[in-house]
This record gives sequence, structure tokens and C-alpha cells, in this order.
Amino acid sequence: MPDTATRRVRPATGGGSQVVLDAAVQNFQARGYHGTSIRDIARDAGMTPASIYHHFPSKQRILQHIMEAVMKDVIAATNAALLQSGNSPTEQLDALVQAWVLFHTQRRAEALIGASEIRSLDDVGHRIVVALRDQQEQMFRVIIDRGVAEGVFATAHPHEAARAIINMGSSIAGWYRPDGDLSPEDIARRYADLALGTVGAQR
Repeated sequence: MPDTATRRVRPATGGGSQVVLDAAVQNFQARGYHGTSIRDIARDAGMTPASIYHHFPSKQRILQHIMEAVMKDVIAATNAALLQSGNSPTEQLDALVQAWVLFHTQRRAEALIGASEIRSLDDVGHRIVVALRDQQEQMFRVIIDRGVAEGVFATAHPHEAARAIINMGSSIAGWYRPDGDLSPEDIARRYADLALGTVGAQR
């Protein structure tokens, strides 16, 4: 499976913006946000530092765009999986977790930046990204709460279970390698089984 981790942040405007974003993802992952300069991004984008500002007003806006875009993309991917799944809480949690895991095997660099650099966002960017994270977490919570209410999930701690499942899936970005023994689909199925065990699914 090709490594697309630094190639899928959606551009703000055109092709030049995509090159800037790709270079920024590579640098933020390697050096961290504070260790990366506009000059570093410009060098790897094949631009002058002044040219960067034709696409983004600041390094902070580049970071915000990356983190906001990746959250919107994972919400779209998990929503799509739910729309294609069955109606039971078990089927829906299975589909949601598999989509969540697959996303984190495909977008590793951006996911790692999202986990490590949220503290580097300014107040505006932080509020936007946290709201998107809350929206994603709510998808897990709604399904687990419904499973508990219908008696198909036995967990006494549904909200903690939701966060544990989210963190379990997102941590994959830190260790998954395309040349490993397991395919993304294999990992997704195994983690879906673990998630169903976490909520005490009656199977």
C-alpha cells in the first residue's frame, strides 16, 4: 500500500497551496511545529519564503489548515462508513471503528501532527479543532449509548469506553508501517473486535 500520509491535505486554493501543505506536513512531523520555520517549508516546497505568504498568511494558518482538514476528512470517512453499515449498534460500532482505524493507517503523518501539535494552535484554531474532535467523539458516544440502552452493550462506563476506543485506534498512526505483517484491513477488523469487547457487546 503506498504511503499517502503527506499527500492528502486538501489545498486552501490551488496547486501551489498543496505543495506548501505537503512540505509543511513533512517538516512538522520531522521537526515539530516550533522547530520548523517558514524557510524550511519554502525550501522543501521549492519556493521562496515570500511566496509562501501568497498561499497562507502565517505558519500558524498552515498548521490550522492541516489539522482542520484532516479532522473534516476523518469525520466524512466515518460518516460514510456508518451510512453503509447495518442499523444495530454492534454493526455500526464495527463499521465506525474499522473506518477510524483505516484512516489512521492512511493518514499517519497528519494524525501524528494532530495528536502532538494541538497545543501549538492559537485560540481560534484550537476552538475549531476541538469542536471537530468533539463531533467525532460524539459519533462513538451515540452508538455506544444506544447499545447500552438496548441491552446489547454491557459496559458500565460508556463514555470512557468511547474515549478508550478512539485512543486505541488513533495510536495506530504511531506504529503502523505499510510493509508490516498485517494489512490495514486486517488491523481494522482486529481493532473492531477489540472495540466490541471493550463495550461488552453481546455476540
